[in-house]
Amino acid sequence: MIRKATAVWKGTGRDGTGQLSSESGVLAATPYSFKTRFENEKGTNPEELIAAAHAGCFTMALAFGLQLAGFTPEELSTEAAVTLEPEGKGFKISKSALTLRAKVPNLDDAGFAKIAGEAEKNCPVSKVLNAAITLDAKLG
Repeated sequence: MIRKATAVWKGTGRDGTGQLSSESGVLAATPYSFKTRFENEKGTNPEELIAAAHAGCFTMALAFGLQLAGFTPEELSTEAAVTLEPEGKGFKISKSALTLRAKVPNLDDAGFAKIAGEAEKNCPVSKVLNAAITLDAKLG
């Protein structure tokens, strides 16, 4: 399976602008720029997309793990907070912090923590990130 996306950039790093598009069409000439990445201008940025990918991947991996263990979640809600920090002359993604809140009937905290931890380790996005990954998982 291969998934594709494209980036088109015009101009300099600080003053230029770009557009991101995905093969599925979910992103269609979505704007990104220095201001969408380092300030709060409307548009997207690579770190936001990585956060969305990590949250989505982990949550789906957890749903499969719970299913395999015989549990059906009522709701799994995950936030991924990706940290971008300076490194040398550039930047690096140093961390992705996953915060999960879940409603899973008939599952105790210890069993939930084990299944959630396995999902974090085995999600393909977790495996590709060269960053510290934390998981705060709570049943509620």
